[in-house]
Amino acid sequence: MQAHRITMLGTGLIGEFYTMTLHGQRNRDAVSVVYSRSAERGEAFASRWSIPHHTTSLAEAITHPETDVVVVALPNHLHEEAIAMVAAAGKAVLCTKPLGRNSEEARRILATVEKAGVFAGYLEDLCYTPKTLKAVKSVQGGAIGDVLWVRSRETHPGPHSAWFWDDTQAGGGAIIDLGCHCIEIIRNFVGKNNRPVEVMCWKDTLVHPINAEDNAIAMIRFESGAVGQFEVSWTFRGGMDLRDEVAGTHGTIWMNHFLRTGFEMFTASEGNAYIAEKAETSSGWLFPVGDEVAELGYIDMFTDMFNAMESGRAPMETFYDGYVVNAVMDACYRSAATHAWAPVEMEWRNGHTPRISGKPAMFEGQVIIKQETLPDGRVKLILKDPATQAFSDRIVATLGA
Repeated sequence: MQAHRITMLGTGLIGEFYTMTLHGQRNRDAVSVVYSRSAERGEAFASRWSIPHHTTSLAEAITHPETDVVVVALPNHLHEEAIAMVAAAGKAVLCTKPLGRNSEEARRILATVEKAGVFAGYLEDLCYTPKTLKAVKSVQGGAIGDVLWVRSRETHPGPHSAWFWDDTQAGGGAIIDLGCHCIEIIRNFVGKNNRPVEVMCWKDTLVHPINAEDNAIAMIRFESGAVGQFEVSWTFRGGMDLRDEVAGTHGTIWMNHFLRTGFEMFTASEGNAYIAEKAETSSGWLFPVGDEVAELGYIDMFTDMFNAMESGRAPMETFYDGYVVNAVMDACYRSAATHAWAPVEMEWRNGHTPRISGKPAMFEGQVIIKQETLPDGRVKLILKDPATQAFSDRIVATLGA
């Protein structure tokens, strides 16, 4: 197995998490070069993680001869420029979410890496959380039947860096920052070949004196008839709330990834200890996270990226996925502006998904709408006559009789 040497572009929170993951557990893949726009921050970051080279030159960091992979952990408005430089250097590129500030920017980025023929992976960590990976596998195995509805929620008190709050640099607010996670989680459950058709979205700026939205809710209708729903907020108090729910024709999945995971602690001590990302206090009732980089999906994400790179396959999350996510977010903004359903406009590559339809069960020539067991053990059917469309109740048996 090849040991990769990595250029890390960015020394913010996401660069910190990425490097923590890559240098954890005696990992053979290591960051050899770090780029920061601040010499002081770059030097401190390099010292903290034992990185041999740091620079304030983007070109020097990308073309450094000791690295073969470049991780883009920069503010959104710098993605396109950086990725173009990586593609020109012929190196593999991994980019944090969102891919672009809008779908046109994402489309250009996608075209750039495809023209250069370089490996490109979309670092959508929340699709790689242990719970999500296991749940998606269960869904793909038919455990809950056809997926009808997926709800994804990410809310917290707001991002860490100033640029996030500037919609000209970020491309938007809570939708761009958090909705991108939710949309791709939803796509993994309904199926990547299931085209997102249209969106209904509400957004508003309720608390912060900014131009971007700090709250939003959206519904996404897919070709199969399935519906995805996301809720995002920069005004939620109490930490970071990451939850997903999936409902199918034969089952349901509920997941709580971060805020209430079974690890709860009370302390009366005062202080500024780090508890978990977006935690607002270090006293009182606390909800620590045992292994943050694992629970947030970073370990499985980078494992998939490097395994895909070495085996010559596409990773689970590609730049095309990032482009689709941007197209859905664009539709969210159009819908919120018009207060109406907005079509998702994009270059769709993933084929056709038939509409959800099941062959109904029958009883004595009647369609079974529902079967239930009554408190006394008898079995009740709700039936529909296919000829007259009339509905009726029928007691058909006593269990165990």
